[in-house]
Amino acid sequence: MYRRLVLLAACLLSIASVASAHAFLDHATPAVGSSVHGSPGQVKLWFTQHLEAAFSSAQVLDRSGKRVDKADAHVDPGDPALLVVTLPPLQPGTYRVTWRVLSVDTHVTEGDFNFDVVP
Repeated sequence: MYRRLVLLAACLLSIASVASAHAFLDHATPAVGSSVHGSPGQVKLWFTQHLEAAFSSAQVLDRSGKRVDKADAHVDPGDPALLVVTLPPLQPGTYRVTWRVLSVDTHVTEGDFNFDVVP
C-alpha cells in the first residue's frame, strides 16, 4: 500500500511540473474582457514564460472575423515574455485577440479573448 501511495504522489508531482512548464497568458493590455475608451495602439500579451520569437504569433480580428492588426506581432526584445501587435485606429466594436506561442521549453499554447472599443 505504501509503495502505491509513493508512486501516486510521484505521478501527481510530475504532472504538476509538466503543467507548469507551459507559457500561459498572464495578463494583457487591453485586459481580457475589458472595454477601452478609444482605440488602443497595440495589444500586449504577457506570458508566464519566455517565448520563442520565430514561433509565436497574435492576431486581432473584428466581429466579422476580418484581421485588423498590422500583421507585425513580435516578441519584445527587452522582455521575452511579452508579445506585441500594433493596431490601426479601430472603430467602436468588439474585437477578438487570438494567440499561439511556443515557450523556450518547446511547449505550445494558444487561446483567445475579446475586448470592446467604446467611444
